[in-house]
Amino acid sequence: MVKILFLCWGNICRSPMAEFIFNDMANKRGADDRFHADSAAVSSEEIINGVGNPVYPPARKILNEHGISCGEKRAVMMRKEDYGKYDRLICMDRKNIRTALRILGSDPDHKLSLLLDHTERRGEEVADPWYTGDFKEAWDDIYEGCEGLLDLLMSE
Repeated sequence: MVKILFLCWGNICRSPMAEFIFNDMANKRGADDRFHADSAAVSSEEIINGVGNPVYPPARKILNEHGISCGEKRAVMMRKEDYGKYDRLICMDRKNIRTALRILGSDPDHKLSLLLDHTERRGEEVADPWYTGDFKEAWDDIYEGCEGLLDLLMSE
């Protein structure tokens, strides 16, 4: 099974959206036994006294509008050990990559990439809807990235 860890700053918007979108796509393609995605934060900002904040309400809302539940997901912090647990570490923006590298120390197996690197928009970032307020744009970007990633993985 290919395991993917989606990463963003706080694990309350973009990365949980990617986790649940990707798993839903894999399920709909009958490939949920081949792939599994989780998500985590590269910052402890949304984790207070060891308890992560829930998925941000506008992110939860847009997932629900597309028939995808994120259940009781709460923010979790990426750990150095995650490098060995996951086959791919997919970041929403370059700051996430830089911060993940500080946590990991290095990326000898080249597991880190930007989500939109798996589309024709290589090198682009998924804008943070926490700041932009545009959860539809985030949905569209994340959906496109997850679709490209899943297409790539299914062809391997």
